[in-house]
Parts: sequence; structure tokens; C-alpha cells
Amino acid sequence: MTARPCLAVIAIALVTFAAWAWLGPEPRLAHALVNAVAVLIIACPCALGLATPMSIMVGTGRGASAGVLVKHAEALERFERTTVLVVDKTGTLTEGKPRLVTVLPLGDAAATREAGDRLLRLAASLERGSEHPLAAAIVAGAAERGVAISEASGFQSITGKGVNGIVDGTSVALGNHALLDLLGIASDDVARVADHLRRQGQTVVFVAIDSAVAGVLGIADPIKPSSREAIRALRADGLRIVMLTGDSRTTAEAVAHQLGLAPGDVIAEVLPAQKAAAVAELKASGHLVAMAGDGINDAPALAAADVGIAMSTGADVAIESAGIALLGGDLRGLVRARRLSRATMRNIRQNLFLAFLYNTLGIPIAAGVLYPAFGLLLSPMLASAAMSASSVSVIANALRLRRAAL
Repeated sequence: MTARPCLAVIAIALVTFAAWAWLGPEPRLAHALVNAVAVLIIACPCALGLATPMSIMVGTGRGASAGVLVKHAEALERFERTTVLVVDKTGTLTEGKPRLVTVLPLGDAAATREAGDRLLRLAASLERGSEHPLAAAIVAGAAERGVAISEASGFQSITGKGVNGIVDGTSVALGNHALLDLLGIASDDVARVADHLRRQGQTVVFVAIDSAVAGVLGIADPIKPSSREAIRALRADGLRIVMLTGDSRTTAEAVAHQLGLAPGDVIAEVLPAQKAAAVAELKASGHLVAMAGDGINDAPALAAADVGIAMSTGADVAIESAGIALLGGDLRGLVRARRLSRATMRNIRQNLFLAFLYNTLGIPIAAGVLYPAFGLLLSPMLASAAMSASSVSVIANALRLRRAAL
């Protein structure tokens, strides 16, 4: 109980004492002392003090049993009021296990198997030095096709754009359109092919050999089976879902279409360092923003959001930056987290109502308002029993959260 309510209760007790000492029946002093003490006892703030922590404790336990780990209690309160949920695409909406599905060499030898194997060999040889998920898909794709990998030298990674280096004495560069622009390599001849692959939901990686585009690789990352169901449920609950990705807009919109998201709910071609800025921009427009992600690049955005939600299958730094973690990477955990936040906050409000109702009714009775009409007084012993009953009622109500449907 804060200072003001304490002073208010003390003032009521003093008024009670004075009223009984002046106007009460004999023995006036005894009645005044007993009723003043009854007021102080029944106004004990135990129920108010238990209302919030009990609900949070039981709620976080219920969440843990449903695969929702709440690291910070305020995340529950904020997630109930969230209006926009920003979801990273790779590894959150998708499996996070991209697979090489297209190897398309260009030029006169485009139709030959040898040209495709050479393109893939040079690409995989260079990407072996990268830790990016798309690099792993290219290397794995080469292994599946039985393409031998060579040693690369002069490897250079350009964040958000791609990589370049030397393979077998040949200058090789792999990446997106921004990398080609950076290196001054024209890509107009492959724009139509790239757009075709993107409309199929594939991420396009350009392969440049000796400063000329030699082909493209198409990498697909399957959407998690739970993603569509989770997005439908979250949107039905009043959340706007925004997909955030570094992929091209065409690829991103193709994936968004499969998930039932509108093009206006897609933020594409975002560099890792720009994710937090995208979240901040949504917050600046007046939204309470939650961010769900799993990668190292998502950590700043998770920290910038009002509520950060990390997949436990993701990077440790992302989990550390989030207020809520979802076990198993199932996106339906977001639905459970939302329901948990609503149930917990509803339970807290019920507890506070019970505690205030108890004091609103109990203090006047302890002060003796029923005595003139009914001759009833509340002894300090009964006041202490009533005070204990109020705490028990708050605890019992909080324990109902263990059976909350998530």
C-alpha cells in the first residue's frame, strides 16, 4: 500500500476513534479503541499486495507448461495491448532451412549440365566461407548434386549484399542486386528471369564471374505448417501482422500471399541494421509493437520493440534480447502467448477489484456504520479473519490461471 492510502486509513481510524469517543455508548473509550483497531486490521493491504504478483507467478507457470517462457513480467502486460506484430520471415515464418531448387546458368552454354555444375561449383566454393543460411543451402545443394568444391581465396563478406572472392583463379561474386550495383556489374539481362523466380517465392542469388553475371541460383525456404494457422488466429484477435525480410519485394510478396498477408503488410529489402529502425518507425506512428524473430540480426529489433518474442530454436543473443521465448519454434506459440497475456491481465484486474471491494465494504463496517441501525460491531478478531479471507480469495482466483485455455 502506498503512502496516500496508508494515510487515508490512519485518518479513517482516527475519525472512528474520535466519533466513538464523543458520540458512542459507554464504555466510550473501549468502543473507540476496539473499532479503530478493527479499521486498521481490516484495511491491511495483503490482498492488494498479492493481487498482481500471484497472477503473474501462476500465469508464467501456466505459460511455461504451454511452451511460452516469460522472462519479463511487463511483457505480458504489453503484449495484451499490442496492436502490431512484426514477424521476421526467415526462420520464424519459414522453416529457416533454405534449400537450393534452381541452378540457372546464362549464355551460350546455359543448356548444358556442365555449365550448371561449374556455376554451382564456383558459387559453393566461395560460399563455404560464409555463415549465412543461404550459403549453407548452396553448399548443401552442391553436395546433393555431387559437385566437388574448390578452395577459395580473398573471401570478403559485404553485410546485407553478398560475398566475393577468387576460386580457381576466377573472380566470383554472389549476392543480391545491391551487390551487383556496388561492384558495377550490369544485371538487366537477367532481370526477367530473376522476377520469374521471385514470383515463385524463391530468393534469387546472382552469380557473377569475372565481372559479368553468369547465372542465378534460386533458393526456397518452406513456410512452416503452423504459420498460416497462427497468422489467421492472431489477425482474428485484432493484431496487424507485418512481415519483415531482407528478401526482394517480389519474393516477399509471393510468400506473404501464401500466408494471406496484403502487400501493404510487407517490409522488404531491409538490411540487418535497418530492422530496428523499421520497428521504431512503427512505434513512432502510435502503435504498440511486438517483434518476433530468431536470428542474430533480429536482436536489435527485438530489443527496440515494446515486446520482443524469440524462438528458442534461434540464436542465443536473440533469446537474450526478448521478453518472451517460444519453445520449439512453433508460431502457434504466439497465439498462446497472446491468450496468456489476456488471461493474466484479466485475472490481475479481478484480483484488484476483489481487494478494493473488500476494503470498500469492510472499512465502513469495521468503523461501525451498521451499529446505529442493527447494533452490529466488527471485533478485531473477526476483522483479522476477514482480512485473511480476502487474501485467500485473491490467491484462489489467481490459481484459476492454471486451468486457462491456451
